[in-house]
Amino acid sequence: MATKQGKKDNRLSERQAMHLAETTDVSIRQAKVLVEKHGRAKGKKEAKNFKADS
Repeated sequence: MATKQGKKDNRLSERQAMHLAETTDVSIRQAKVLVEKHGRAKGKKEAKNFKADS
């Protein structure tokens, strides 16, 4: 089975997602989706702005 090289792993563990959710006031699921969509660094930034925009 071939793997995609150069593709970053943008998944969060449950513990990481819970921490991000607690510090940014988004749900655990929202935290995971944002990081998967935007990457870790930008996903965290988006999570911080997510509730502020709502």
